[in-house]
Amino acid sequence: MASTANPTRDDFAAMLDEQLGGADGGFEGRVVKGTVTAIENGMAVVDVGLKSEGRVSLKEFSRGDDDHGLTVGSEVEVFVDRVENADGEAMLSRDRARREAAWDKLESEFGEGKRVEGRIFGRVKGGFTVDLDGAVAFLPGSQVDIRPVRDVTPLMEMPQPFQILKMDRRRGNIVVSRRAVLEETRAEQRSELIEGLAEGQVTEGVVKNITDYGAFVDLGGIDGLLHVTDMSYKRVNHPSEVIEIGQTVKVQIIRINADTQRISLGMKQLESDPWEGVAAKYPIGMKVSGNVTNITEYGAFVELEAGIEGLVHVSEMSWTKKNVHPGKIVSTSQEVEVVVLEVDSEKRRISLGLKQAQRNPWEEFAETHPVGSTVSGEVKNATEFGLFIGLPGDVDGMVHMSDIAWGISGEDALALHRKGEEVNAVVLDVDVEKERISLGMKQLEKGAPAEGGSTSGAHKRGDVVTVTVLEVRDGGLEVQVGDDGATGFIKRSDLGRDRDEQRPDRFQTGQKVDAMVTGFDRSKKPNFSIKARQISEEKEAVAQFGSSDSGASLGDILGAALKKGEGE
Repeated sequence: MASTANPTRDDFAAMLDEQLGGADGGFEGRVVKGTVTAIENGMAVVDVGLKSEGRVSLKEFSRGDDDHGLTVGSEVEVFVDRVENADGEAMLSRDRARREAAWDKLESEFGEGKRVEGRIFGRVKGGFTVDLDGAVAFLPGSQVDIRPVRDVTPLMEMPQPFQILKMDRRRGNIVVSRRAVLEETRAEQRSELIEGLAEGQVTEGVVKNITDYGAFVDLGGIDGLLHVTDMSYKRVNHPSEVIEIGQTVKVQIIRINADTQRISLGMKQLESDPWEGVAAKYPIGMKVSGNVTNITEYGAFVELEAGIEGLVHVSEMSWTKKNVHPGKIVSTSQEVEVVVLEVDSEKRRISLGLKQAQRNPWEEFAETHPVGSTVSGEVKNATEFGLFIGLPGDVDGMVHMSDIAWGISGEDALALHRKGEEVNAVVLDVDVEKERISLGMKQLEKGAPAEGGSTSGAHKRGDVVTVTVLEVRDGGLEVQVGDDGATGFIKRSDLGRDRDEQRPDRFQTGQKVDAMVTGFDRSKKPNFSIKARQISEEKEAVAQFGSSDSGASLGDILGAALKKGEGE
């Protein structure tokens, strides 16, 4: 092995090659220290221990050092980009060395979560470029400030702190945020300001922004929310009705949330509470006037005074209009009279009644139309069980189908009337509590049975009477007892025992026939039957003159009965 007592430059290079291996001695791609051996033609000649020196532009030194300040013999750090194998000349870069050093520092600071200082120096798609002391980072547009910034010019080339969001050294990517620093600083400031505030404290602030649900008030570096419901005791439809942007307002701090650092403010808390003593001021049953402030599907709100509102539930709006939207009964801003139904001071609720401020129409009807009086009205509706008649006072009365007409079935009676028809009826009953009025139409017909009696009070079930045919119908005969007795109906099936006898067309108007009273309906109107009279007469004949079992035929028996009758 060659002696190394006085090694030459070539010997030193050979030793490096032997120790590190390769022509570049393992320097390539590393930051190494070198010595400036000469300064010429705007270049610094740097010896890094390889066979040949490398050259670095003086501009690369001045960029980071204001003035390069280099002299022969100065030690500098450079990045060995590559080594030319032919002559061993090193391609060096001071900029690259600075970037590598910057990356090392940034990686350490990123791991510790520290802020880094940089300068915004250029624009790129979607954001800006930031110089982090040699390393270039990307600043997204959304991370420039807490709120969108239209002009970034004032921020360019100004040293300021940034927060590294992510790093990838292999790809050379760094993403930073200025917004994160501002938010953190702001949070620190908010914490300091919040420590100086207390719930219940009264202070002043400036309205910064107004929304549909409230306003944000600047309390001197920290914002508080003034909710629309805390602006006034009276109803506020929109905050702009009470305040405006830029206005200085006196507020009370209602609540401070230490976790979210949110502050709730109130203005109405500085006013006297109108709900104090409201129960004594508005006793139950009191009639008051107010203005309709809001209408919903379930009712209408009525303002009795500033800050005091009550609800008229839809069920308390009208005596007669049921299942109707409140907007069809009252309108916003309308002045109405209401009655206090209930007061709950703790829940700040007052229940009001609109219909109670008016007379109960059923009570009024009962007073003006006692039972037995005659009324007129229009058929509002026909149902399967009767007719509904519109009556004075916007109330309805019902005629049950059995009270429509004498002598015919309820179904046939219903078919005689149509919606919209004007009819007369008698008041049979008024139930104010159940809001029902019972009417009768057949009670107005000629020959209707008297109150509390049967036909003229002279007939009972089983009586045989002579009736006069008033009208011949397909379903039977309309008849009348005597000339001015009760009217009744003989059904087709009761016109005789045989099928041929059950034809109504065999009778004529004015014809007199004998029929038996078989019963009375609910109104004590008699029911007649020729068939029942025939059966009854047959039974009598059989009882008096024998039976078919004794050998006599029914014709013989009836013949004997007829002869007996003729003899008498």
